[in-house]
Amino acid sequence: MMVLYVLAGIVAVIVILAIVAPTTFSIEREILINKPKAEVFAYVRSLKNQNNWSVWAMKDPAIRNEFRGTDGTVGFVNAWEGNKNVGKGEQEIKKIVEGERMEFELRFEKPFKTTNDAYIVTEAVSANQTQVRWGFRGESPRPLNIMTMFMKGMLAKDFDAGLRNLKNIVEK
Repeated sequence: MMVLYVLAGIVAVIVILAIVAPTTFSIEREILINKPKAEVFAYVRSLKNQNNWSVWAMKDPAIRNEFRGTDGTVGFVNAWEGNKNVGKGEQEIKKIVEGERMEFELRFEKPFKTTNDAYIVTEAVSANQTQVRWGFRGESPRPLNIMTMFMKGMLAKDFDAGLRNLKNIVEK
C-alpha cells in the first residue's frame, strides 16, 4: 500500500511541475572578443564556421552536414545528422542585419521534433573589442516543459563553451 502512496506522490509532483513550469524558455550567453566587430561578424555569419566552434559539432566527430544555398545569406541551410548527443535537424538563416545580428530557425527532428529560434548579436565595445551574444528561445509543451527546466542549465554550459571556442578561434 505504501508503494501506491509513493507512486501517487510522484505522479502528483510531475503533474504540478507540468502545470506551474513555463512553456516558453530562453537562454542567452555572451562573451567579449578582442577583435573588431566587422571581423567577428564576418566569421559568425558563416554557418559552416559553426562546426569549428560549436560544442555540438565537437560531440560527434563523424557528424554529417549538408549545406544548401549560399553560406552567410538568408535562406542558407545547414542540415546535420549525428550521434545521440547531436541528433538530427537543420538550421536556416532567416534574417541578417549586416554587421549586427543574425537570426536562425532551428528545426530538430531527433531526439524529438521541435522548432526553435536562435540569434547571434555583435556589438562594438571599442574599436578592437566586440561583445557577442548568442541566444536561443522556444516553446515546450506540457509535460516536456519539465525537462526543459533541467536542460536550460546544460544548454547554458554548452553555449558558454561554444562562445569560449569562438573567442579562441577569432582572437588567433
